Amino acid sequence: MFRSLSRFSSTLLGIVHTRIELLRTELQEEVQYAAKLALWGFVAAFAGLMALFMGALTVVFAFWDTHRLAASLAMVGLFVVIAIAAVLVTSHKLRTKPPMLDATLAELAKDRDRLRARS
Repeated sequence: MFRSLSRFSSTLLGIVHTRIELLRTELQEEVQYAAKLALWGFVAAFAGLMALFMGALTVVFAFWDTHRLAASLAMVGLFVVIAIAAVLVTSHKLRTKPPMLDATLAELAKDRDRLRARS
């Protein structure tokens, strides 16, 4: 009886150890992914904003003598539309992101089902 309990404890400890390693790996991957995403998002946003700013200045300067106010308002309207689109895309991405730690939860569910089947 003691040997059986010892083997069960050893197996259970091995399962927990493996799952914790999987959890650690998934968390590391998630952090790396988030850091890369943030960095490239910042670079893209900065470059995009600089391009939009220079484009807006070009349009305003081109119409400076004739329709400077209309050109300025058109550029403001364009920026508002771009901002709204960015908010909508971001909220969609956040809503459709797969849950974190899917693989770990799937493995734990398999372990639970195997242990129930043995009981």
